[in-house]
Amino acid sequence: MHQARIILIDDEPAFRTLSCEWLTQEGYQVQTGASLAELTKQLSQFDADLILLDLSLPPHFNPQHTLSALPQLIDRPVIILTGHGERELALEALRQGAWDFLAKPIDPDMLAVVVKRALTKHLLVREIHSLKSDLAPTSALNRLIGASASMNNIRTLVERIAPTDVRVLVTGPSGTGKEVISRAIHDLSNRAQHPFISVHCGAIPAELLESELFGHTKGAFTGADKARQGLLKLADGGTLFLDEIGEMPQAMQIKLLRVLQEGSFYPVGGRNLETIDVRLVSATNADLAEKVRLGEFREDLYYRIKGVNIETCPLDERPEDIALLITHFLAQQAKVEAQAPKHPNSSAFNWFMQQSWPGNVRELKSTLDSVTAIARNGIITLEDIALLYPSASAHHPTTNHHQLPAINTEQTLDAQVKALEISLISQVLATHHNNRTHAAQALGLSRQGLLKKIERYGLSSKGQQ
Repeated sequence: MHQARIILIDDEPAFRTLSCEWLTQEGYQVQTGASLAELTKQLSQFDADLILLDLSLPPHFNPQHTLSALPQLIDRPVIILTGHGERELALEALRQGAWDFLAKPIDPDMLAVVVKRALTKHLLVREIHSLKSDLAPTSALNRLIGASASMNNIRTLVERIAPTDVRVLVTGPSGTGKEVISRAIHDLSNRAQHPFISVHCGAIPAELLESELFGHTKGAFTGADKARQGLLKLADGGTLFLDEIGEMPQAMQIKLLRVLQEGSFYPVGGRNLETIDVRLVSATNADLAEKVRLGEFREDLYYRIKGVNIETCPLDERPEDIALLITHFLAQQAKVEAQAPKHPNSSAFNWFMQQSWPGNVRELKSTLDSVTAIARNGIITLEDIALLYPSASAHHPTTNHHQLPAINTEQTLDAQVKALEISLISQVLATHHNNRTHAAQALGLSRQGLLKKIERYGLSSKGQQ
């Protein structure tokens, strides 16, 4: 049986010694330290299942400094240890993703109960997510298509933070999949059975945004002929996704900050307080730090929503993902249309690979949708593309910047598809050091599906993960 591992960080030596004795008697492995620096060192050497963390630590003895470190720790339960008068800070730690808090002096029986409960829930959640990953042919992570380093990092972050309630800010250029990432976080979380409510802060007029978010009572304003529940309440228990939050008017920023602080609000025109439990995920293509500097975005709100920052990468900086995205979108389109997937020949594929795609993944998908609509006989040609994008007629295949496997256009469609699949699978396996689980995720396949293709094509790899 796994012996749970705990790290205890507190600056009082006597408390560390006593607590370590209590926890050891309960059957846990315990490592201790006195600062955040020591915690970082312990985590690099000791794969902890749970962290007990004092709020006021040297050298700063500033609880806010400890709170700012929380988002990086919560891929396992963190139990906050507080002193007298730190209840509000402890509640803020819970909002930042901490599991629970205990006020000093600590009762050993209460410590044992809270630790056991946290570990039991954590191990159960981890097992459930493992089972879901094994059983689901296409998990939420598999929708994050790409074999590039940036996409691998995003998948790792999503997988780690999804089971927590930490707030997430997804940043990056338009069209890079910020909402897809946000939905993946929701789908992999404990809130997956509750709503994912998406709000585009720039698409709703400023005078209507408050009513949309908070709802209103009958007669609250002209035209309010009946009461209406707001999107915040509709998201209760689930995830609220605020897209382009940088475009939110400052008056609304203040009201959102209050909701995040208190977990409650009044509908427009209402006197009855509404309470909610939502996870906030925000996204923006703006530089919010610069907006804060210019006074266009509230600094206190910025740090409230920033919890963990996931930064997306433009498509022209990860060209190795383009071929995988093309394969994914064509298969997706074929499934919707209940027909065999269409495939680009080598010249058409090379054209797709050479484009800079300023609109990123969104532009790539839109272009694929357009050219597949006019393609014939199941093959997308450069001539098809040129009908919609005349400049493609000047394309010369030898000028390809992102080299694809050579495909003989005289081959049958099946032979071309096989050659492309073999090349892509081989490349992705190499990128992931032959780890079949990670390669399957990058290719948008289940692990079993990848194994079948490896066997079918006679590919060999040393990895057995």
